[in-house]
Order: sequence, then C-alpha cells, then structure tokens
Amino acid sequence: MERKTAGIITFSIITFLMYAFGLEIFDAIWSFPSNRSVPIMVLALVGTGVYVTLQLGFPQIKYLRHGINVTKGVYDDPKDEGDLNHFKALTTALSATVGIGNIAGVATAIYYGGPGAVFWMWLTAFFGTTLKYAECTLSLRYREIDALGKTAGGPMYTIENGLGKNWRWMAVAFASFAIICSFATGNAIQSFTVSDQLYSEASSIIGNTHSLTFKHQIWNGFELSIFQFIIGVIMSVIVGSVIIGGINRIGTFTGFLAPFMALVYVTAAAVIILYNYDKIASSFGLIIQMAFNPPATVAGTSGGILMTMLWGIKRGLYSNEAGQGSAAIAHSTAKTKFSVREGAVAMLGPYIDTLIICTMTALVIISTDSWKHTEFYVKISASSLEDVKQALEVGSFQGRELLNSSLLTSLAFKNGLSFLFSFGDKIVTFSVLLFAISTAIAWSFYGNRAAVYLFGESAIKPYLYVYVLFVFIGGIAELETIWAFGDACLGIMTFPNLISIILLVGTLKILTKEYFSIKHVPYKQK
Repeated sequence: MERKTAGIITFSIITFLMYAFGLEIFDAIWSFPSNRSVPIMVLALVGTGVYVTLQLGFPQIKYLRHGINVTKGVYDDPKDEGDLNHFKALTTALSATVGIGNIAGVATAIYYGGPGAVFWMWLTAFFGTTLKYAECTLSLRYREIDALGKTAGGPMYTIENGLGKNWRWMAVAFASFAIICSFATGNAIQSFTVSDQLYSEASSIIGNTHSLTFKHQIWNGFELSIFQFIIGVIMSVIVGSVIIGGINRIGTFTGFLAPFMALVYVTAAAVIILYNYDKIASSFGLIIQMAFNPPATVAGTSGGILMTMLWGIKRGLYSNEAGQGSAAIAHSTAKTKFSVREGAVAMLGPYIDTLIICTMTALVIISTDSWKHTEFYVKISASSLEDVKQALEVGSFQGRELLNSSLLTSLAFKNGLSFLFSFGDKIVTFSVLLFAISTAIAWSFYGNRAAVYLFGESAIKPYLYVYVLFVFIGGIAELETIWAFGDACLGIMTFPNLISIILLVGTLKILTKEYFSIKHVPYKQK
C-alpha cells in the first residue's frame, strides 16, 4: 500500500475514534490496563531504556565526553552530506525539548504528583539518554537524501528502511501521530502557556474587568478575552515568519535563541538555588522520600506512588522527548558520514534538558516552599477527603492560592528573587515566551517531515498553514484539553519508535563497535 493511501486511512480511523469515543480512548494510553497497576506506557519507556542501556553497555556514560567534543565541532567536515552541523542539529532538537516542559511541565508534575515526581523525571532522563542515542543513530543510518541534497530522516524512515517494507504500516502510524502531536504537544500547548502567562500578567496590572482582559463566554465552558485573541495572532505571525524559510532558517534561528534563552533562565534559577543553599539538601531529601513513600492520604485518594511515578514519567518524556522519536528527525539533518557520531551528540539532550534545567526548576519550586500551593500538598495536609474537595473547588488552601503550570513556577521565581527585586516572575514570563516560540518553530519541522513522508513535498504548504492556525487555536484554548490530547498522541507515537529500537538493537551494537574501534582525528589535523 502506498504511503499516501495508508496515511489517509490512518487519519480517517483516528477521526472516527475521536468522534465515536472522544478523547478518553486516547487518554487511556497513559492508564492502560488500569489505574491500579503500572501503565504499559511506563513499562515500555523505562523497560526499553534499561534494555538498550544494558545491551550497549551504558553509552550515556562511556561516550559522553566524545559527544561533547563532536558538538564543539572538533570533527566537523563541511563536505559531509547533511543540512546542519552537529551544534545546530542539537540546538534545533533542544529548541523543541528545552521549553514549556522545563517551566510548566515540571510545575504540573509537582502539582499533581508532588516533589517525588521529579525523581521519576530523572529516571526517565537517565535511561532516555540511551534511547536518544539509539533513535538518532538509527535515523542517521537509514535517512534518505533527496534530489536536491536535502535530508529526510526520522523513525518513519528507520522503520521502513531498517525493518523493511512489511513494516511500513508502523512507519505510517508513527508519522500520522507525529503530525497530530506537532499540532498539540509541540504547538498548541506552547501558545496556550504563553497566552495564559501573559494574560495573568495583564490581569494583575489592569484587572480582569478591563475591555482587553474581560472574558466573554463563547459557549458553555469556554471563555475568551480580546487580549488572548491578540496574543494568539501575534504568536502565529512570529512562528509563521520563521518556519516558512525551511530547516536552514530554523537551524540558524534556534542556534542563536536556544543558548541565549537557556542562559537567562538557568542563571536566574541558579541565583535562587544558591541563595537557598541551606534548603537544597532537604529539597533533594523530599524528592527521594516522596518518590517511594508518598503520604497515606495521597495513596488513599489518587493512587500514591503510581500517580507520582506516572506524572514524573509523563512530564519527563514531554520535557526531553526521549524514546518519542521526534528529536531524531532534527538530528538526522546533521552533516556527518558517521551515524554514531550524531547519536553521541543527541545523548546530551536529556542531560541538559531534564537532569540540569528541569532539576533547577524543581529545586526553585521546592526550596521556596511554592510547592505548598499544589493539589498534592492539599491532599497530604487536609484532615479529610471533604476538606480536599472543598479546597480544590475554591482554589485555595490554608490561605494559599492553588497554582499550576507556569503560574506556579512564576510564584517560585518571584519569591526566590524577592531579596534582589520584586519582579522575579517576569523572568519566567520572558522565558515562557522564548521557550514556547523556539519549541513551536522546531516542532513545525518534525511535523513537516512526517507530512512529506506520507504525502510528498506538495504537503508542505498545506501543513504549514494548518500548523500556524493551531498556534492561534492554542492561544485561546483550555489547558486540560490540550495537555490530554498532546499526552495521548505523544504516547501513541512512542510505541512504533520503541519497537524499531528493540528490533534493531543488534545493528546498533555493530555500528557502535565499528565506530569506536577507529581513531577519530580532529578535522583540522587531517
């Protein structure tokens, strides 16, 4: 069956399932087989990461230094096939991963799963480094070069070219959900968070009854302000003006923006952590304690350790995208003749994204006691289930307003930097804006490549138009709906990628052994 035909059939099935059963059938991907057992999605991600790590002998430790050298450009040969050098390929991938997940994602994990969720984010990241190495090495190995010399790579090509034509159905499934995920996870969630953050800032200045910030009821359960509408339009224009230029413009843009935005955010977080150095040990202790021994109240109301584990792994995956396969699309554009070389570069992603930036966000939230503004804290502190329900209904507990997503992180930065100035939350607002724009721009390329795989080059313009439309939709949508659908698609597209990694682990071992058996000479010394 041709890719185009298979793609049309797949989208038709997805549409039918959504119409017949609603989003619940997709959301079940993170709870199947039941809410009282470890979800298969969690087992698949962590299990595959552990399996491949053991098979390859802990590459995330052995080859970390080599990956750093490659990223620095030590071995860059401008004559190699590809579109971007190693550094730009990494920053393009990081622009998609270092984003809202580091600000809003960490806060959401703590809001529902408590400080212990951070431990499961770490676990996902550690074994996720091997998954990044595997999926990106394979994407380089099985990528295609078109007539114009441009690269076409990613798990869909790994599946079809590595496993054979009989596996095309799985490649089509990955590409189909990658397109949908690009609209939700990589796009709408980003613009929603920007809109929500800026709306909160505007409301604190001019109030929520102003003509700009007053929310008009469009239909039951959905309200919209003129301010949110304007933000949606502005975001659409910014993203659209960059993505129309293709991967070279995207790589140039992210090569500058990614390091800059990370520096601003990390510097501010580091200042807060250093100021609260006396609370760092207890913050780490709280993370470890609640990862394995959540309070009885939580266990009795929402699943205890399973809930904490699930939120940590979901947000960990959303943050670093390890095992999902999306970053492999960006890394497959690298200029290199050695697939393992870019795989070593890709390993740096989870280290930078989750083990460093997400951990810093978590420490800021915990050390400033901002985590006590969460639903989790309500459940471990309230004296009864009735008190829990009442607190959640009114949105406050013990005089503290309950805050989720980037608003919780904003509070933490405002409190944490109050010894210097009173506008620490504005750093989060600025970071949200930069992170969201860079993520939306990078994800447009992922969806773009998936669309080309299914429908050919003629699909690029229609895809980009729809993508820009979803930037606007995200700016006016509701948080829960966007997150739920994004999580579902993210989970579903992960399965084909994990299966291909497991089936091709033998090839990975051969490629790794061959590459590291030769002497690697810096390019200038050749």
